[in-house]
Amino acid sequence: MATHKTDKADKQITVIVIGAGNRGTVYSNYAVDFPERLKVVGVADPRKFRRTLIQKNHNIPDDKVFEDWEDVVEQDKFADAVIIATPDRCHREPAIQCADKGYHILLEKPMDVTAAGCKAIVEAVKRNNVLLGVGHVLHYFPPAMTIKRLIDEGAIGEVINIQHLEPVGWNHFAHSYVRGNWHKEADSTFSLLAKCCHDIDLIKWWMGKKCLKVSSFGSLAHFNKENKPEGAASRCLDCSVESKCPYSAKQMYLDGPFGVRMGNEGWPLIAVVDTPTVETVTEALRTGPYGKCVYNTDNDVCDNQVVNFSFSEGRTATLSMVAFTEKLCTRSVKVFGTKGEIQCLNFNEVTLFDFVTRKTSKYPFISGAHGTRMTGHGGADFYIMDAFVKAVARNDPSCLCTAENTLESHLLTFAAEKSRLEGKIITMETDAL
Repeated sequence: MATHKTDKADKQITVIVIGAGNRGTVYSNYAVDFPERLKVVGVADPRKFRRTLIQKNHNIPDDKVFEDWEDVVEQDKFADAVIIATPDRCHREPAIQCADKGYHILLEKPMDVTAAGCKAIVEAVKRNNVLLGVGHVLHYFPPAMTIKRLIDEGAIGEVINIQHLEPVGWNHFAHSYVRGNWHKEADSTFSLLAKCCHDIDLIKWWMGKKCLKVSSFGSLAHFNKENKPEGAASRCLDCSVESKCPYSAKQMYLDGPFGVRMGNEGWPLIAVVDTPTVETVTEALRTGPYGKCVYNTDNDVCDNQVVNFSFSEGRTATLSMVAFTEKLCTRSVKVFGTKGEIQCLNFNEVTLFDFVTRKTSKYPFISGAHGTRMTGHGGADFYIMDAFVKAVARNDPSCLCTAENTLESHLLTFAAEKSRLEGKIITMETDAL
């Protein structure tokens, strides 16, 4: 059990996990660390291995283990809430039907892959008066909240500009967006929505102004057949130049720091095989998508993209998403105000430089997730679950970002992609979806 101090006044709530992959498993681990606050009472997933793993972890009875989410909503309501962590294109219907059944919902990002789907989900939760939390984990992360608090306190005067960087990581991008589940838009969604909808949520939240216009540029610049090295094979295990390639599947999954030979049994291997061993991983690399040359797949999502935002009162912001970075998803942000500047590099310690005193103040971050199983995203996974459980236990919507605000940030993301595709500036009131 974790050592993090919890609010003993809050009652235990019950939850059903719909989608028992990586994210569903991570969120449900909160119940292992804090059993007095959360109990997992059901699971639905078409993959026997994944749903059985959740069942064993939480001692779920056989009659509450389902292959399909539709089986859950056919039952009488038997929990307070659901965690929906199905694939991106399978969010809309379970979210709407669970809301209609009266379940509070934690929905993995993005809400849906279409603007219409996002709007329909928000309408459903409002119609049924249930809580909705969306997996924008960074919104609940203490460094992000410290930035927001300093802005609201006027510590840097009026915010004029925000610069935000999402460094995806060269290996993470190759794993997830070239070989993995998000490599093809038709099967999932475009990379900006999959990767950066919560970055856009942060920019909008910090700025606190209405966004008027959006423009965006981006492309699949590198991971294509034109950049395939001479002599490269279609699979890394058969490739004569594999040892010189930074995207080698052999290094990624077998021999490198995240490889099975280094004793790793977690990410990214759990996406490759159910039970990672040298033998199972090697076979998967010979036959499955994760062993393919990154220059020889059918991927089509952007590996770099920039977004420009024009807010009311002349305020501006920029977001850069890039695959080719040493850092793995450790965001950096700079907020420029009329009286000072805020920086948060690697999404850890926040610093503030005051133009009047010419002094720098530091706001260190010590994660409350230490000692838990929820250290992903620097501990942000813990903080969103903590907020959601608290919101449901207290029936307190103020613990969560509102559904309407989450919808607005999604609509900005769709507008940015429309700008990129159509090559024009999108005016939110007239051109957005």
